[in-house]
Amino acid sequence: MGVVYHANYLNWFEIGRTEMIRELGFSYREMEEAGALLPVVDLDVKYHQPARYDDQVTVFTRMIDFSPLRIHYEYEVRRMSGEVPSDRDAGTMTGRVLSDPDAATMMALPGELLTSGTTRHVWLNRVWKPSRLDKNVPKLYDALKDTLLGRKE
Repeated sequence: MGVVYHANYLNWFEIGRTEMIRELGFSYREMEEAGALLPVVDLDVKYHQPARYDDQVTVFTRMIDFSPLRIHYEYEVRRMSGEVPSDRDAGTMTGRVLSDPDAATMMALPGELLTSGTTRHVWLNRVWKPSRLDKNVPKLYDALKDTLLGRKE
């Protein structure tokens, strides 16, 4: 049909989360090696317009709620016309992390809105039991908390 398969947006959401963690100075591998797992427990997706093959898109990601046991992300996938608002060249899909907790931030983003959504996650340990991130990986907890509150390190 010439459009991106609907489930690919979920992969793009995951890339947005992964990039957010990376921008905080951690990798998902390090996070998991430290015993912090982050499965999706709830997902909401709204498809506004289809992405077409060869579109240049950016995934905007921000946390909208965070606690030692849970985290809630919000995403917008947008088709960019012209320049991609990112410092790195990542081909046709780039990520942008938004640290402003104000919901109005998402409404003022560049590009055409294609898909929006949210995911909710729970922090688990290696045996898949709920685990407090502030006790398990305190540096990551502090970095995420500071990001949500808009603080700079």
